[in-house]
Amino acid sequence: QVQLVESGGGLVQAGDSLRLSCAASGRTFSNYAMGWFRQAPGKERGFVAAITRSGSITSYVDSVKGRFTISRDNAKNTVYLQMNSLKPADTAVYYCAATTHWGSAVRTERSYDFWGQGTQVTVSS
Repeated sequence: QVQLVESGGGLVQAGDSLRLSCAASGRTFSNYAMGWFRQAPGKERGFVAAITRSGSITSYVDSVKGRFTISRDNAKNTVYLQMNSLKPADTAVYYCAATTHWGSAVRTERSYDFWGQGTQVTVSS
């Protein structure tokens, strides 16, 4: 089992920045690629970003490219999502998740084995 706990969400204005953190415990963190997903009210949960086990390769949904950055610190068992130039459309509950897969699979929820409880991000206009 891997336990994941997100933090860093909040209420911000359009154009502001936030950094989400996801702390992992349990099995060896560096054995897992990590992803961030989000779910807006009335919508399905969707892929945001992912990072390989070593942190050398990242993947993003087009809508956040150039604004969001995923990173990880394997010594601290933590993955981050730096979110800049936030828009009201970014309002959602953000979840981190762990997977043993990579490639196109990281964009799919069912590829992930473990999930956090989510943290709310609200961007006002």
